[in-house]
Amino acid sequence: MGALLSVQAPAITQTHLPTVHFAEKPALLPAKKQTGTDGAELLSLRELLETRCPSLFTEFKPLWWLFNGHLQTIYCVLGDFSNRDHMTYRRTYLRVADGGTLGLDFAPVDQSSVREDAPIVVVQHGLTGGSYEPYVRAVLSHACAPVEKGGLGYRAVVINFRGCAGVPLTSYRLYSAGHTDDTRNALAYIHHQFPKARLLGLGFSLGSNVLTRYLGEEGAQTRLQSVCALACPWDLKANNDGLLNSFLGKHIYSKGMGGNLQNLLKKHIDSLSGDPAHHVAIAAKTAVGLSNPTLADFDQEFTRIAGGPPPHFPFPSSEEYYVWGSSDKMIPDITVPFLSLNAEDDPVVRHVPMHGGENGSVVMVLTKRGGHLGWFQAGNGFVDRWTTRPILEWLKLMGDGLAPSADSSKAPKLFVDEEGWLREEGRPHLGCKELSETIVEGNSGEAGILQGL
Repeated sequence: MGALLSVQAPAITQTHLPTVHFAEKPALLPAKKQTGTDGAELLSLRELLETRCPSLFTEFKPLWWLFNGHLQTIYCVLGDFSNRDHMTYRRTYLRVADGGTLGLDFAPVDQSSVREDAPIVVVQHGLTGGSYEPYVRAVLSHACAPVEKGGLGYRAVVINFRGCAGVPLTSYRLYSAGHTDDTRNALAYIHHQFPKARLLGLGFSLGSNVLTRYLGEEGAQTRLQSVCALACPWDLKANNDGLLNSFLGKHIYSKGMGGNLQNLLKKHIDSLSGDPAHHVAIAAKTAVGLSNPTLADFDQEFTRIAGGPPPHFPFPSSEEYYVWGSSDKMIPDITVPFLSLNAEDDPVVRHVPMHGGENGSVVMVLTKRGGHLGWFQAGNGFVDRWTTRPILEWLKLMGDGLAPSADSSKAPKLFVDEEGWLREEGRPHLGCKELSETIVEGNSGEAGILQGL
């Protein structure tokens, strides 16, 4: 046959489209018709996402210099986002029934031009973050912008956890990945202020876990009409074990998160020292004295004790707290549209339940790359996040694309008692009262706290 020709094959660009999992029978939702005619039609969640959230099915192409999950995650922590997505909030401090304080950051500050029934994006941030986090601002800067400026024209509320983002610590209790009563109190307050608005949950990392647990616990009683969860840690024990079983996981990520929590606790140690004999005060003293703790070290000494109320807390060990606080087991009980976004190369979250519990309301999305809360790609002269567009499309669909009949809620009725506390019927342990308001510039983090975690 003669000599073989040596021909170099043309380079083939490999694409990595996201893996999108729907249940065999996706939920049917009453969707507004897009033809300009009145009325609604029942469409499956799959069809709605394929037609109205097209960005969800596009490839994430990371910046060439952020080509793996470690670099994406590290840039999330060390990147400079000060010149992008500026947000200002009107903060409302809420006192809750156990004496704790929450900081609810509302946007836009001037809501005079926002329609009364505009959907509200309710955000739960990551481990030690707040409304200042760049991953929060990347979405809210667009969601809260007026329609005429290319935004959605929505309101937003970031629920800042106890002690985070400048919120004072006023009780012997912090927060945790599993405790959901602060979310209940905040949602009751938001609904009371805006009874005609749809509430759309948006969670990041630990905040995703809290929202997912809330949905599973509430079932049909939820006040949220939908949730989008990014980088949810799902199985806390499995993912913590994964961190501790690798060098980078233990010495970079786990110690980074443990250090963040320790530094946060140090900011509030005086508030926890009023009664030195109190079991939380004793735990706090031990936790702030730890040397370079991992996340598991801190959770063992403090979170398992002060991360929530009895009867669950205190737990005998951090592992038992992780088993209890995981959100993966809540998936089958979710009753509203739920979108999960995780990255396959996330060094913090290695176990993702892509089966979605075969719940027709749940959609699980896994990108090949993206790291933990990263998903950085090239923007128009700046570093952009791939996730922003799919999230905004999802929020628009859930906020304006569904017919009003989808808003039927079985949430407990609200009332204001004789002392001015907002309460839910049948839940005497819950309650909240507005304390004060202030304006918050939400574009820079807290000293000593690493962003992006």
